[in-house]
Amino acid sequence: MADIKYYDVILRPVISEKSMNQMAEKKYTFLVHVDANKAQIKEAVEKMFEGCKVAKVNTMNNHPKTRRRGRIVGKTAESKKAIVQLTADSKDIEIFEGL
Repeated sequence: MADIKYYDVILRPVISEKSMNQMAEKKYTFLVHVDANKAQIKEAVEKMFEGCKVAKVNTMNNHPKTRRRGRIVGKTAESKKAIVQLTADSKDIEIFEGL
């Protein structure tokens, strides 16, 4: 396993209708590095966003799907999503403001 720094863990936020509805419960969804574990994701969120305390992290692996174009067979990219639950007394994440 490669040495992953905290600024390499979070790739981008997931902007969808479901993730926007979960923000009322202080749950934020991110696309994260495939090799990152829950402890690294928690550390990255707390370091990147000041005043945020993470209560728990749920992760899910999205395995690659087989795609075809004629006889050529390939696979889509592998990805990993993390749903981060903040504590009740922590600040909201600013990048989601105004969405």
